[in-house]
Amino acid sequence: MSNALHDLPSGRDHEHASGRVLYGYWRSTAAYRVRIALHHKGLAFDNHPVSLIKDEQHKADYLALNPQGLVPALVDNGVRLTQSLAICEYLDDAYWDTPRLLPAEPLARARVRALAQLIACDTHPLNNLRVLRYLAAELGADDAAKQCWIHHWVGTGLAAFEALLAESAGHYAVGDTISLADVCLVPQLYSARRFNVPLDAYPRTVALGDRLEALQAFKLAHPDQQPDAK
Repeated sequence: MSNALHDLPSGRDHEHASGRVLYGYWRSTAAYRVRIALHHKGLAFDNHPVSLIKDEQHKADYLALNPQGLVPALVDNGVRLTQSLAICEYLDDAYWDTPRLLPAEPLARARVRALAQLIACDTHPLNNLRVLRYLAAELGADDAAKQCWIHHWVGTGLAAFEALLAESAGHYAVGDTISLADVCLVPQLYSARRFNVPLDAYPRTVALGDRLEALQAFKLAHPDQQPDAK
């Protein structure tokens, strides 16, 4: 598949053969979450790379698809969606006969959402590419300062995740069924290792990540398996 973006007017004009297209970047942890969800649910999709390094997310054709200029974006049979957690919840509701990522029981559902949001809202955004670029370009942070920033905020998030697992974990993050919390955890661990964040203080979290990474859906979604992997 070509890495070049094409004109993206609206609706069904975005669709490929499967009727479902994921616009993402191989190393984006947010896109990684959606890939896991799609594979876990057995939903076929075309993977359309958007290079964040080449700033393709800021080109007019992509902004017509996602005005925020971020990945991922999903086009599902004419419906355009953004934000990884919203996409995953949409998939859960629209394809109710596939494995669910959000449990029906209220307390379990709240715990799944809390863990997922801990990663997706409070941890990941502080160490993504646009934040690191701003630290360097606007605040003069060098590589050492950026590394310190990443270690602090990722460590803070993983410490909280570790503590909350004591209340909720079974074989997976919440009970014995894969959930949105697990979908969010694995990409964050990938990012932590990429930036050499020490993980010894989070044994329960790392063990859970290892179990998840051995599953086929998580293997297929791994950044190294994507068409634009460098």
